Amino acid sequence: MTVPTEGTTPPPTPTFYVEADGGSRGNPGPAGYGAVVLDPRTGEALAEAAEYVGVATNNVAEYKGLIAGLTAAKALDPEARVHVRMDSKLVVEQMTGRWKIKHPDMRPLAAEAARILPADRVTYEWIPREKNKHADRLANEAMDAGKQGRQWDASASTAALDVGAAGRGPASTGAPAVALVDASADAENAEKAEKTEKTEKTEKDDTSTGWGGSADLGPPATFVLLRHGETALTPSKRFSGSGGTDPELSPVGRRQAEAAAAAFAARGTIQDIVSSPLLRCRETAQAAADRLGLDVVIEDDLRETDFGAWEGMSFAEVRERYPDDLAAWLSSPKVAPTGGGESFATVGRRVAAARDRLLGRYAGRTVLVVTHVTPVKELVRLALGAPPESLFRMELSAASVSVVAYYADGNASLRLLNDTSHLR
Repeated sequence: MTVPTEGTTPPPTPTFYVEADGGSRGNPGPAGYGAVVLDPRTGEALAEAAEYVGVATNNVAEYKGLIAGLTAAKALDPEARVHVRMDSKLVVEQMTGRWKIKHPDMRPLAAEAARILPADRVTYEWIPREKNKHADRLANEAMDAGKQGRQWDASASTAALDVGAAGRGPASTGAPAVALVDASADAENAEKAEKTEKTEKTEKDDTSTGWGGSADLGPPATFVLLRHGETALTPSKRFSGSGGTDPELSPVGRRQAEAAAAAFAARGTIQDIVSSPLLRCRETAQAAADRLGLDVVIEDDLRETDFGAWEGMSFAEVRERYPDDLAAWLSSPKVAPTGGGESFATVGRRVAAARDRLLGRYAGRTVLVVTHVTPVKELVRLALGAPPESLFRMELSAASVSVVAYYADGNASLRLLNDTSHLR
């Protein structure tokens, strides 16, 4: 697919322009899409499509808008060449193949859009949101209709006022959400359009994602990674995993948990709490839950490594008793501790699986994840795309906070590592 860059002229003589948009009031929340097919010579709106789609994310609604727009264009002319213009950088970049489609909800939608017309007959262009008002208003009309328990009605649409076209006619394809556009509008519709323009609100958060940041990605899922507070084994740096005695927090650890909870309460951003099943994490998480009025959800795969026969031993004791095993363990993430423990490679796989489940469950939300040294390091390593050796090059103090943000395009951003300022 050819894609014009910003400010360039699109490929010559497309049959139609398609402008599409989608929105979600909550992300995920009540969502709708809008699309319009335009005559490239006159700018006349030839067909509109809009639909309330229930609870969905911005990105899902935007893809559905693209599908509806391409479908309407094909219904007008099956041999059409279409130039798509959208303010969703995510959809444009993914449909052109420049960005990978990692989110499982996006893949089938992208595949459906790609099947509507041959790839050599569709081009894409990103446009600013203020140049996509027609489709944006259609999406808002669809969401407003859904809020009232009905579907979008083409006869009541005011979106065509944005392009000043003329006469509303019969449906173009027979589908209830698609209508041929007739662009004359009376004074009542003009007044309604002005009121809608002033009051409409789609909750597309302007969340920066760094150099390539775009509000189109929506708010990230943000994991606030809290290592549990101290136990009796922590000060002497003894191996304390999931195969040992499951120690409780020490008095120092309880004070650390309370200090972290107070800091989270003051910040006011935590929306959910997830914890490892081990006691020291559950106690740390409960301190925050009590302050924030939230429940703690247990995620078993966030438990610490099983250190096998090394549980409860110091590093020096392991080096004295199992020198060869320790050397092998330090040299390869695939080597497990003596006595049937877990390798870091094994832990990394289950932590990645837990991450993916949590991302599916808490899209766009800020989640306190209370866990252990190895799971935190694995989440950081995976976010950075760092090699397994990086696990030995991170310092994580008891009750320290690290933060990773995960975006809809599959990218992650490390925002904080080993912060202990709340303990001071």
